[in-house]
Amino acid sequence: MNLKENLLSDRSDLQVSGVYAFGYEKPSAIQQRAIVPCCTLRDVIAQAQSGTGKTATFSIAILQRIDEKKPCVQALVMAPTRELAQQIQKVMCALGDYMKVKVHTCIGGTSIRDDQRKLEAGVHVVVGTPGRVNDMICREILMTDAIKMFVLDEADEMLSRGFKNQIYEVFKTMPQDVQVILLSATMPSDVLDVTQCFMRNPIRILVKKEELTLEGIRQFYVNVQKDEYKFETLCDLYNVINVTQSVIFCNTRRKVSLVINYDLPSNRENYIHRIGRSGRFGRKGVAINFITDRDAQQLKDIESFYNTSIEEMPMSIVDLL
Repeated sequence: MNLKENLLSDRSDLQVSGVYAFGYEKPSAIQQRAIVPCCTLRDVIAQAQSGTGKTATFSIAILQRIDEKKPCVQALVMAPTRELAQQIQKVMCALGDYMKVKVHTCIGGTSIRDDQRKLEAGVHVVVGTPGRVNDMICREILMTDAIKMFVLDEADEMLSRGFKNQIYEVFKTMPQDVQVILLSATMPSDVLDVTQCFMRNPIRILVKKEELTLEGIRQFYVNVQKDEYKFETLCDLYNVINVTQSVIFCNTRRKVSLVINYDLPSNRENYIHRIGRSGRFGRKGVAINFITDRDAQQLKDIESFYNTSIEEMPMSIVDLL
């Protein structure tokens, strides 16, 4: 792929890392197909779910393209949640450790003054959520004139959360020749609308709907009959199985071996975002869904949409973890 030598570096004597030291020996499917196009000046649309190595895909491309000798923001990555933005920042810092790349997160719930100090001191990459990024640009704290790459990660999730206007406002401040990279697990119409507005003759790396599988994640449901029985069932479950890390979702995200949907997502497209976190980058995972009688049709819709099977949870669930 002709990547920079200091991006690939694994020099343990200097206690530095890089692509090899991060544990990557063989690229995933999305990395094989998308890293090279992302390293060019072309716009790229890549369809990939969580856990496929997509974060490293655009991170490697960004690290390949930026000039680490110039202490200005050269790449902007936007993500739907604070947690994902922080995760991306950690991956990028680890991959670019030997390059001494400075990556800063601009997310809500943190000090704007701290953001201002970091940006004034000089950073190469900003990773943030749409609201905070837009605010920092409006305050003229985040300057966009030197940005080469604009990445939208989990674009479908961002749009489903109502960030469309903020995304458009941020894009309007980008240089005319900025490279746009969009990653999304699904491609609903609003995501396609964004691609038409933002992108110029993009390279499309798309996955057919039937290929959006949840292979590697064993899925089960527990019929708890009523909502008020869910918490008791959850406690019973934790008495039976030994879980070191898990995520429990309600309707009101590292290495996770178990995801519990306390409630099924109201939008079936979000199901893959949730449980895809338990089978990251080829590892096996387990997802357990709590359902009531009225959720039966919704469960069938999810099975049909993803061409998957969700079985009733067996008594031997502990053996699968």
